[in-house]
Amino acid sequence: MSIRVAFAGTPEFAAKALQALLDAGFDVPLVLTQPDRPAGRGMKLQASPVKQLAQSHGLAVAQPRSLRLDGKYPDDAAAAQQALQAARPDVMVVAAYGLILPAWVLALPRLGCLNIHASLLPRWRGAAPIHRAIEAGDAETGVTIMQMDAGLDTGDMLLAERVPIGARATTARLHDELAALGGRLIVQALHQAGAGTLAPVPQPAEGVTYAHKIDKHEAAIDWAQPAAVIERRVRAFDPFPGASTQASGTVIKIWNSEIDSALRLSNAGCGQIVSVNDAGVTVACGGGALRLTELQRPGGKRLPAREFLAGFALAPGQMLGGRGASAT
Repeated sequence: MSIRVAFAGTPEFAAKALQALLDAGFDVPLVLTQPDRPAGRGMKLQASPVKQLAQSHGLAVAQPRSLRLDGKYPDDAAAAQQALQAARPDVMVVAAYGLILPAWVLALPRLGCLNIHASLLPRWRGAAPIHRAIEAGDAETGVTIMQMDAGLDTGDMLLAERVPIGARATTARLHDELAALGGRLIVQALHQAGAGTLAPVPQPAEGVTYAHKIDKHEAAIDWAQPAAVIERRVRAFDPFPGASTQASGTVIKIWNSEIDSALRLSNAGCGQIVSVNDAGVTVACGGGALRLTELQRPGGKRLPAREFLAGFALAPGQMLGGRGASAT
């Protein structure tokens, strides 16, 4: 049986899923994605990765600002409703779309709406599950295919697969791994849906956590935290928003670091540089010390410590941090 699949998604994570559906031969009569946004240095309007992919395959695209018929953009919602009704989808696949789906959307396809969520639910419901899993020091994460309901990532689980989080994992690398897994799992789920073999499992009431959206202000490193916590945050905030700190009034970004377990700290204060060499800049933390090995100055590129230090002086005894370290 051929399944007609409406797709709703916006960033690269979603584009990977859409590509997987197309590669598997599913009929995709309509794609919903966020409106074009200003981006880049020129702040020109730029289509989302999902829109670019959809257009390259000649798929119909709708970009409503809202799907709420009684909301701020009722005309957008009504036009999207007409487009969805005309598309007659059997199911809608949703991946990092960015808009809330009201009840009329959830009820429209006969098989409902399936969400690709980048965590092992019910842990890390919400907007930033990949970042938060790394930040928390989780040993594993994964992808869950979920039957959407009116709640925030609360629907029944249909498929799930685990992925270990490596000691050097960044959000950028883990994102790519989970995006590929999400594409594979949603194809499997749709085949099972067509065959009537999906077995919904309610989410357990225990173990619920929320992955709140990443705020730019979280980028500023608090050197009073333990080195292990800061090191995880550096990896969690790569590529966005990028962990940062102030040095002599300049905000610098930290892209790579490692815990300096061999260093014995004496009276160094939190945020104080205790050593500088080609291997990195070692900074005293609330617990232990952290060696900064890849840094970036405003307008510059990410550089290994040795190259960074050739153009930006840092010295033992200097204090890092202070107000404004979250600036971009």
